[in-house]
Amino acid sequence: MKLATEPTVKTLGNYAYEAIQKHLKKSLKWEKAVKKDEDPEALHQMRVGMRRLRTAISRFDLAINLSKSASDKNIGKIARRLGNLRDLDVLKQTLENIYQSNLPDKEQKTLQKAFDALAKQREDALEKTIETLKDESYKSLKQTLEEWLEKPSYQPLASLPIEQVLPDLLLPEISSFLLHPGWLIGTHIVDSEVKIRTDWQAEKIEQQLTTKGETVHSLRKQAKRVRYQMELFADLYGEAYTTYIAEVKSIQDILGNIQDSVVMGEWLVDVFKSEIHTQLPTLANLLAANRRQWWQEWQPLQEKYLQAQNKHDFHLTILQPL
Repeated sequence: MKLATEPTVKTLGNYAYEAIQKHLKKSLKWEKAVKKDEDPEALHQMRVGMRRLRTAISRFDLAINLSKSASDKNIGKIARRLGNLRDLDVLKQTLENIYQSNLPDKEQKTLQKAFDALAKQREDALEKTIETLKDESYKSLKQTLEEWLEKPSYQPLASLPIEQVLPDLLLPEISSFLLHPGWLIGTHIVDSEVKIRTDWQAEKIEQQLTTKGETVHSLRKQAKRVRYQMELFADLYGEAYTTYIAEVKSIQDILGNIQDSVVMGEWLVDVFKSEIHTQLPTLANLLAANRRQWWQEWQPLQEKYLQAQNKHDFHLTILQPL
């Protein structure tokens, strides 16, 4: 079935088309620069574009007909390759811009070994990324989406007015976000009420971030999925909705900082084949201090999103598009 190009009432199919068109265009805009390895920003932009494209296609799959070459799995593979390379760039930038100048001379010299290892890993990651962008699966993805944009094919649900289906689209992802076990890290339950731990010493916080790191990372990814999906429909809601998007982004950013710091520590251990306290004690202390600071920034948001009233208000906001 086909939809009118300029309907008086915007449908689910119209939003699917606009989202896929926008994020495919953004991804392809940066492809040549990524292949030439000209600018880290190009890689960042293409990675974000591909991630948002993946969100759009996976969330609108109930309304559109696409071949397997444009599957969530295929886009995810491409996005991960871009992500692996981008993660190394972020690691280098963070070490150079935030930590290196705060280290004593001896540790700055020691850190050079890490930069050498990073350069080699990046070389390998860049080669794999370029291979991916020349691969048939990537070419097939582009061709499939470009052809679909020329002649879009929809499922029956695509004809429904967007306002009618919005809550049913958004609430399942938001419920998964609010019920994620990551919210309970650093809490205890007293008489069925969740209480935030505010009395933990630095060692206990470090222990939790080490043992529960995967759960923290998982909540971060769920926050990103919720944010990307909510941003698809920002023009259909008011100020309260925009505020929730901003808070979800803050949650994603703070948990991302914590996780990136933990990953950096693990990466340095792998490079030096020893605990970084022995090779880079100042850097180790700086990383731990920053994690504690981010933990303190996380706790007010954690407390807010564990409150029943806030969850209720969040749901009500989703149920009331403009």
